[in-house]
Amino acid sequence: MQVTETLNEGLKRAYQITVPASELDAKVNEKLAEAQPEVQMKGFRKGKVPMALLKKQFGARLLGEAMQETVDGAMSKHFEDSGDRPAMQPEVKMTNENWKEGDDIEVAMSYEALPEIPDLDAKELSLEKMVVTPDEEAVDEALKNLAASRKSFEPKKAGSKAKDGDQVVIDFKGSIDGELFEGGAAEDYPLVLGSKSFIPGFEDQLVGAKAGDEVEVKVSFPEDYQAPNLKGKDASFAVTVKEVKKPVDAKIDDDLAKGFGAEDLESLKGQIRERLAAEYAGAARAVMKRKLLDQLDEKVTFDLPPSLVAAEANQIAHQLWHEDNPDHHGHDHPEIEPTEEHNKLAERRVRLGLLLAELGRKNEISVTDAEMTQAVMNQARQYPGQERQFFEFVQQNAQMRQQLQAPIFEDKVVDYIFELAEVTEKPVSKAELEAAVEALENEEA
Repeated sequence: MQVTETLNEGLKRAYQITVPASELDAKVNEKLAEAQPEVQMKGFRKGKVPMALLKKQFGARLLGEAMQETVDGAMSKHFEDSGDRPAMQPEVKMTNENWKEGDDIEVAMSYEALPEIPDLDAKELSLEKMVVTPDEEAVDEALKNLAASRKSFEPKKAGSKAKDGDQVVIDFKGSIDGELFEGGAAEDYPLVLGSKSFIPGFEDQLVGAKAGDEVEVKVSFPEDYQAPNLKGKDASFAVTVKEVKKPVDAKIDDDLAKGFGAEDLESLKGQIRERLAAEYAGAARAVMKRKLLDQLDEKVTFDLPPSLVAAEANQIAHQLWHEDNPDHHGHDHPEIEPTEEHNKLAERRVRLGLLLAELGRKNEISVTDAEMTQAVMNQARQYPGQERQFFEFVQQNAQMRQQLQAPIFEDKVVDYIFELAEVTEKPVSKAELEAAVEALENEEA
């Protein structure tokens, strides 16, 4: 086998690989020899079929396998000997298009090599970590929100009008063109006005109603309504308002705490402090991570594979186009040309991605099976009742597994850098942390 370099320019590489016909023939014979003991043919005992006959019978099929394996082996040996790592799948094609059995194989291989990434001494990095201690005001606010989530309803004074947020207890019957339709009636139904639990327009027409009122509610079913026989239909509902109730927040006491699984109110407050502290720590970590990535982007420079940058820029442009055109879900849209801003962002992402990947590789950082399983479980919760199908989909989809694995790996590398860097804690208020997070989100937008 002969490998000849035809291009070495920046990160671009190209080679001509020639595999002698004799080497290919030897590969075919090797495969036939491996199979011979198990082959049976009429007129021969098992394992005694002559090689010449085997070659005549199976040689053509094995020749294709041998060609693929020989070329793959030549590529693997080249990367092992050269130390190159391709940025993307190498482009490989045969150059002797009129090849016939008995000819040498001539293959052209081209790729972009991953660059040599300079060493990074994480101990030279200085970072500031924002620290927020939950105060009593934040705990009290969280308690009020919990109480509001457990609100009950009590009758309003006789003659009171219903308003948004109130609960009306109603009987109703729905009809289309004067005919009652299935599923369009109920008695003693508790409906919170403004909850948008009914079709658009229904709740609005009950605002101002009083107990004892008879109200005709006219609505149109949406075009995307789940029941095919009701899509886009105009309907009329005869509604009887039986009660009007106002919302009442639950009392903040031990009983409320027990409703949330705590022993008493003080225990619930302790749980809230822990949750708030975790939320603040998560937000502070996100801010510190962004500062770290900014430092790395300025500190480390190296050549970038043009193909990776182009692919990332196209993906960014495509994603942002769909965000600006949310009603367009398919890919039958005009060609999207990346802008200079997209290219600049792509260069940053590729540079940081390669740097973090190299740090992870050198320091043997990897995503464990347990971490991967947990990530799949977290994602599966978004599909209630279809968790099993989602697990099977992930198992069969390498790209999906990579999408789930990538952020876990990145965070583990970032945590590794945090451990080595000089990190100074800075006590701040909740408002200061929120402002930092808002600034971070504005930069990403």
